[in-house]
Amino acid sequence: MDVIMTSPRLATQAVALLEGAGARIHYMDPFPTPEAIAALARSVGAVAILSRQGPVTAAVIEAVPSLRVVARHGVGVDDVDVPEALRRGIVVTRAPGSNTRAVAEHTIAMILALAKRLPELSAQVAAGEWRHGNDMVRDVAGLRLGLIGLGSIGQMVAGFGTAFGMDVAAYTRSPGPAGITRMPDLAALLARSDVLSLHLPYSPAAHHLIGRTELATLPAGATVINTARGGLIDEAALLEALDSGHLSGAGLDVFEGEPPELGNALRRHPAVIATPHVSGVTEGSLVTMGVMAAECIVAVLTGRPVPPERLVLA
Repeated sequence: MDVIMTSPRLATQAVALLEGAGARIHYMDPFPTPEAIAALARSVGAVAILSRQGPVTAAVIEAVPSLRVVARHGVGVDDVDVPEALRRGIVVTRAPGSNTRAVAEHTIAMILALAKRLPELSAQVAAGEWRHGNDMVRDVAGLRLGLIGLGSIGQMVAGFGTAFGMDVAAYTRSPGPAGITRMPDLAALLARSDVLSLHLPYSPAAHHLIGRTELATLPAGATVINTARGGLIDEAALLEALDSGHLSGAGLDVFEGEPPELGNALRRHPAVIATPHVSGVTEGSLVTMGVMAAECIVAVLTGRPVPPERLVLA
């Protein structure tokens, strides 16, 4: 049973599960192209793709008639052409909850770093300067934190924010837990968010959910955090809002194109903390994601049921 791993690394616990079931794992360089994935999978007659750093497009799926399962090494499935896979009877799985705490911690770290101006002030000291006469940082307690999405990550960020004394509210179309203030619509949430943090999956319907109008609705001096998916924010509009001073900062772990082009001004903007889509990449989360994906692959290939919450059905 040949399994393609679209990155060069897989947790040893996940490797043991796959090899114990008789699978042979073929690793790839980081961020392989669809063409490279298709070529390798076709050449070895792969029955499974463990998708971490490369897109599993319709062309990949079509090129590998032996394929039976695509298991995401993570939560989001926007790198997989799910409709095409399901149309061909290929099982698609995900690893819900596997990196919840890691992403929530990263989100809070960005909120704190922006409020306390850590990158800017660190650079100031490194340049031989000291505190300027008008230097000041923000209190985190009392800031109004607005969350779009109240899945497991959004809920944990809400808990962390509350612990820091933030006034937390959320907008979501899905049922959410009690105890978190729910806003009736997105505009109402934006108007009261000193910090806006995104925690929802990407879909075509959510493309550029946050654009010029939405950014203009935020209070002056607000910050925006995106540890979800890059396509949720109109990057040109975000850059304009930062350059104009309407926003005081942004924390971005994701970009619309990854990696972003070298000319993308958000990469080096003085008001932006940018990280390379690593919020969910911790030692613990890599083990959990790998094991959950490996369990799904073994289940499909041995005829056992996949836990229903891991199945992607649409």
